[in-house]
Amino acid sequence: MKTAFTVVALLAFAVAIPVPDKDAQTLRFDNAHNGIDGYNFAVETSNGIKQEEQAELRSFGEDNAAIVVRGSYSFIADDGQVYTVNYIADENGFQPEAPHLPRV
Repeated sequence: MKTAFTVVALLAFAVAIPVPDKDAQTLRFDNAHNGIDGYNFAVETSNGIKQEEQAELRSFGEDNAAIVVRGSYSFIADDGQVYTVNYIADENGFQPEAPHLPRV
């Protein structure tokens, strides 16, 4: 009986979770690969999500090379505001930057 109640409770919880913008459409998708030297892409959807990213192979000394990524994404939150995050990922790790993110 306890198991049946747990299953019903989990099912009710799963059904109650809203699926925001499940019908969102892709408005724009640009994509270019430059072989092993890098890539760039941009995507925009009808629900206000946007992302752009560029990457390039960069040398860090004689024997070290890595892809360095720069980009941004934005979305419309439940409060109606557009939030944008700019980021870089390089030899120092992933570094997001935005006014709404806490600073360390």
